[in-house]
Amino acid sequence: MSENSGTYNPIADYGIIGNMRTIALVGLDGAIDWMCYPNFDSPSVFARILDSSSGGSFEIYPVDSPGATKKQHYWPETNVLITRFLCEHGVVEVTDFMPVSRRFDERSADELAAGAEPNRLVRSVRSVRGMLRMRMRCRPAFDFARIEHELEVRGPVARFSPDSDRLHTLELHAGTTMEADGAGAAVAEFNLHEDETVTFVLGQPGEIEELRAGEGASGDSARKFDLLFSETVAYWRAWLAHCTYQGRWREMVHRSALVLKLLTFAPTGAIVAAPTAALPEAIGGERNWDYRYTWIRDAAFTVYGLMRIGFSREASRFMDWIEARANEPNDDGSLQIMYALDGHHTLTEEKLEHLDGYRGSKPVRVGNAAYDQLQLDIYGELLDSVYLYNKHGEPISYDFWLRLRGLVNYVCDHWTRTDEGIWEVRGGQQHFTYSKVMCWVAVDRGIRLADKRSFPADRTRWLAVRDEIYEDIMTHGFNSDRDAFVQAYGSDALDASNLMMPLVFFVSPTDRRMLSTLDQTLKTPENGGLVSNSLVYRYDVSKTDDGLSGEEGTFNICSFWLVEALTRAGRTDREKLEQARLIFEKMTGYANHLGLYAEETGPTGEALGNYPQAFTHLALISAAYNLDKVLG
Repeated sequence: MSENSGTYNPIADYGIIGNMRTIALVGLDGAIDWMCYPNFDSPSVFARILDSSSGGSFEIYPVDSPGATKKQHYWPETNVLITRFLCEHGVVEVTDFMPVSRRFDERSADELAAGAEPNRLVRSVRSVRGMLRMRMRCRPAFDFARIEHELEVRGPVARFSPDSDRLHTLELHAGTTMEADGAGAAVAEFNLHEDETVTFVLGQPGEIEELRAGEGASGDSARKFDLLFSETVAYWRAWLAHCTYQGRWREMVHRSALVLKLLTFAPTGAIVAAPTAALPEAIGGERNWDYRYTWIRDAAFTVYGLMRIGFSREASRFMDWIEARANEPNDDGSLQIMYALDGHHTLTEEKLEHLDGYRGSKPVRVGNAAYDQLQLDIYGELLDSVYLYNKHGEPISYDFWLRLRGLVNYVCDHWTRTDEGIWEVRGGQQHFTYSKVMCWVAVDRGIRLADKRSFPADRTRWLAVRDEIYEDIMTHGFNSDRDAFVQAYGSDALDASNLMMPLVFFVSPTDRRMLSTLDQTLKTPENGGLVSNSLVYRYDVSKTDDGLSGEEGTFNICSFWLVEALTRAGRTDREKLEQARLIFEKMTGYANHLGLYAEETGPTGEALGNYPQAFTHLALISAAYNLDKVLG
C-alpha cells in the first residue's frame, strides 16, 4: 500500500493531463486518483479521490522513502506533467501525459471517432540521481467502483476486463515485468539506477504498441516513449504559440488557456465545465455536483475569452456546438441549460451510496438533475456569444439567425416568469435579478445582430420588450434601502452575479447604482457584504433559501467578476483600478502550485468543489486581458 492509502490528498495537490477526450488527476504523491474513460462523461476507471479504499488508482512511488520531498511542474508551455521525488539516496521523476500528435487539430470528428488519435495514458519513470526502488500499482475500479473485473498478467502486459459489455477493456504495457496482487491490481517493484527509465502505457487493446520487458533506457520502449513525448510537446507548444496575450500576467493566462484546451471535447468542440464529479463545496456537506457536461451559459465567456487571446479555431468549434443545440429546441421553443458533450439531452442524476465521498462528503452524485431546470439567463449568454462571434469571428448564417430569432421571441414571451437562476437553486423559483438582466441582454443582442446584419426581425416588439425589462429591473431589482441591486425581487440579499451588469453593458460601470452595489458588495460578510480578504461569496447562504444545508466557500469566478467590475469603474477612478489590480494579484496567490483553480476557495485557502473549473479560468483570462488593457 502507498503511504497515502486510506487518506485523501488536498484537492489542490493534483495536476491534470489529458488529450481533449478525457483527463486524469495526478497527485503530488504520484497517484492517478481520478480518470473517466474513454471520455470526460464516461464512468470512472480511477476514483480514489471519491473513496480512498475502493475507488481505484494508478500509483507510482519510491519504496521506503516516506520522507521524500515531492514537487510538480509542467514541461514549459505544455500539458506534460513532471512529478519529482527527492529522496536521501536519489531523485526520480515521473513524466505523465496523454499523447497528442502534431496533426491533432487537423483531425475531423469522424477521424477521431475512428481512432486516428489513440486514447492512451503514458507514465514514464526516470532516475535522475542515485538508485531507488520503485513500486507501481494499477487497480482500476470500473464504473465508479460498481463493476468487478478480471485481471490477466503476462510478464510486461496486464489486461483488465470489466464484467460488463458496455465498458472498455484496458491493457497496461510496461517496461518491466508485472504480477497480480490478488486484489485486482497489477503491481511491479523494480530498482531504478541513474539514467534508467521504465515506461507504462495504459489504453485499449490494439491502441498500444507493446513495450518489451526490461529494455530500459536503451531499448525500443525508450525510443517509442521519446517519440510520443516529443510529438506531444511539439503539439502543445505549437498550439500555445497562437496566443496573442503578452500582458503582465502572461504565465497565468497561458496556463489557463492550456487548461481550457484540455477541457475541450475534440469530437464536438464542447467545453466541459470541469472534469470531476462530486468534489464538495464544503467538506462533509451535501453540495456535491457532477460538472462533466457543457452549460449554455459558458458560451459567452468561452467565445469571448478564447477569441480575445487568439484562439479563434476553438471559439469556432464551440460555436458549431452551440448552433447544433439551437437546432434542437424543446417543444415550447426553449433550450436546456446544459447538455452532454455529444449534445445528448438527458443527464439523469443518481447518488452513489457505495462511495464514501471526498473526506466523507456525501452524497456522491453523478448526472445532474438541474438539466431540466428553467434558467432564463442562458438566452442572454447564448445571444451575447453569438453577437461577439459574429463581430470578432465569422458572420453567422441566415438559418442560424432563424433559430436565434425564435429564441429572442421565446424570451419576449417568458421573461416575466420566475426561474431557478444562475446558481441552480433547489429551494424554489424566484424573480432573480440576474435572470432578468440576461433576458434584457438576449433581446438587446438580438436587436444588435438584426441591425448589424440587416436580418428580418420584429424590431418594434423587441425594442418595447427590451425597454420594459430594463425599467422592471430598475424598479424591482434595485433595493433603495440596501442601496444595491439585490439577488431577487423583494429581497435585500446581495448576489455576486450582479457584478456582471457593467460587463454586459446593462449599466454604466460608473452609474451611481452600480457604484453603490460595488460598495455594498465589497463589505465583509459580517457587515452585510460578500467579500472576505478579496475573495467573493456568490451569496450569503444564511439569507438565501437554495434548498440545501451547510456552508460553502468563496466562488473564484465571482472574485474575477469583481476585478472586472472594478476595472471598468477604474477607467475614471484610479483608486478603483488599483483595487482591481490588488484583488487580481491576490487571486493569483490562491491558484495551486501549477496555476490551477477549483470552483471555490475555502476559509483556510483550500481548494473546494470540482477541479479545475473552466468558468474560473475563463474569467481569469477576461479579467487579465481587460485589466492589463486599462492599466496601459
